[in-house]
Amino acid sequence: ASHTQQDTKATRAKIVGHLFPIMARKQIVEEIVDPTGWMLDNDLANFLLLRQKEVLFMCMIGYTLLHGSKVFAAAPKGASVSYKLVSMILACTGGGILVPLFINAIPVPLANDAYPIAILVSFTIHHYFPIVWEVIKLSPLIKGCVVVLYEAVRAKVVLTFTLAAGAAISPSVFGFPLFGPIMCGTVGGCGGAFLPLNKGLDPVLAGMQPPMTSAFVGAALVHFFMNTSLSEGIIDAKEKAHLHLAVFFILVGLANGLNLGAAAKVKKE
Repeated sequence: ASHTQQDTKATRAKIVGHLFPIMARKQIVEEIVDPTGWMLDNDLANFLLLRQKEVLFMCMIGYTLLHGSKVFAAAPKGASVSYKLVSMILACTGGGILVPLFINAIPVPLANDAYPIAILVSFTIHHYFPIVWEVIKLSPLIKGCVVVLYEAVRAKVVLTFTLAAGAAISPSVFGFPLFGPIMCGTVGGCGGAFLPLNKGLDPVLAGMQPPMTSAFVGAALVHFFMNTSLSEGIIDAKEKAHLHLAVFFILVGLANGLNLGAAAKVKKE
C-alpha cells in the first residue's frame, strides 16, 4: 500500500510538473495585449488593407478606371483602339513592370490575371460607355469614392514593392539596403508615368507630380519604419504601416483629385 501511495504521489508530481509550464506559458500569452490592436480590428481596416479578394478586385476597377481617364484624355485625336489599350496597360501596370525587372521577379500583369481583367473592364467602359466617366466627374462624391479605391491599391503596390526590394537587395553600407527599396517603392507608385520609355524625363519636366511625391514619401516612411527600432515590439507592424500608408495616400489623393488645395488657395486670396 505504501508503494502504491508513493507511486500515486510521484505520478501526480509528474502531472503537475508538466502542467505548470503549460499554465505559466498560457498566462504569459494571455497577458500580451496589443494596445493598438484596435487599428486593425475594424471594418475600415479590413477594407483599406484589401484582405478580401472581392474588395481588392473592386479597388482594381477603380484604380484602372482612374488611370484610363487620364489615358483617354491624353490620347491623340484619332488614335487607334490598340494604341489606347496598350497605353492604358502601361499606365496601370508601369510600376508593376519596371520594379520586378529591377529585382529579378515576374512583372505584375503576368503574375496576376486580375490586373488584365480589371484593365479590360475599365477600358471597355471608357471606350464604349464614355458617359460613365463624364457622370463620375460631375459628382465630387462619386469621384472621391473612385479616388479612395485608386489610392488603396496604390498603397498596397508601394508597400509590396518596397518590402520586396528590401528583401531582394543585399545591404552594402548600412545594416539594411537604404536607397534601393525606396526607389523601387517610388517607381511602383508612379512607374506608369514614364511608360512608354520614349517619354524620357518629360513627366518631371515641370516638377514631380503629386503621385510621385506621395509615393516617394510613403516608400521612405515605410522602409525606415520597418527596418529600424521604430517597429520593434510592435505587433503586426507591417499591417499597421500599410494602414497608415493607405490613409496618407487617400488624404493626399482626395486633396489633389478634388482640387481642395486650389479651392483653399482661391478662398484665401
